[in-house]
Amino acid sequence: MPAFKNYLKSLYTRTMTEAYATAYQSLAEVMHEDALLLDCGAGSGNTFAKLRKHFDLTARNYRGLEWDSASVESAQSKGLSVEQADLNKPLPFAENTFSAVVGLSVLEHLLYPCHFVHECYRVLKPDGKLVLLTPNIATYFTAALILAGRMPSSGPHPDSSDMLRSRKLTSLKDHGAIEGDTPLHRHLIVFSYVELRQFLISTGFRSVAGRGFGVYPFPRFLQPILERVDAKHAHQMVFSATK
Repeated sequence: MPAFKNYLKSLYTRTMTEAYATAYQSLAEVMHEDALLLDCGAGSGNTFAKLRKHFDLTARNYRGLEWDSASVESAQSKGLSVEQADLNKPLPFAENTFSAVVGLSVLEHLLYPCHFVHECYRVLKPDGKLVLLTPNIATYFTAALILAGRMPSSGPHPDSSDMLRSRKLTSLKDHGAIEGDTPLHRHLIVFSYVELRQFLISTGFRSVAGRGFGVYPFPRFLQPILERVDAKHAHQMVFSATK
């Protein structure tokens, strides 16, 4: 059993590593010298640090929004322009402001993710790019759990720490902000690959491109192949879309 758990953990680690790398790479064509990027869910500046490794990104090219006040203070102490904001509400910027907007592992934590996508469209410049990384509700694991009478692994999670402990969901039960109003570690609304793609198109985005990562449960060597042919059932998805 420990060997199997370690194997699943290695699959998940590989999935997230590949998904984040693809999200960063999706920004390549818009990250020029005068580009201005908005990082939604900026944390303490982790995304900025990662993007700086890929592009010639400086603090003057970067703006961030983050709910958690401690993370905002940490980012600001590093000289980053990050402010506290609720991504369920209108973004505090004028329309046609940014060359790129990123939301990495953010959409699933929002009460109003569709409103957020509309706001991203509004603040992007013409030809600006939106990049989203988010879990997919339509996975094989989800189907298997529902058939077994269980709650989906990638879907909305319980808002009770006691329930999480009873289900032995160690990935969540040790985190804070499970029962509060700002569920940093809970999923509220989770899209499917097909629905998110269609919603981006209906919002007005063009050149909508999606990739899937982690088509479980299959051997690791098959993952890259299955991700290409069956992205609709992958565990994580990365979408890039142009205004």
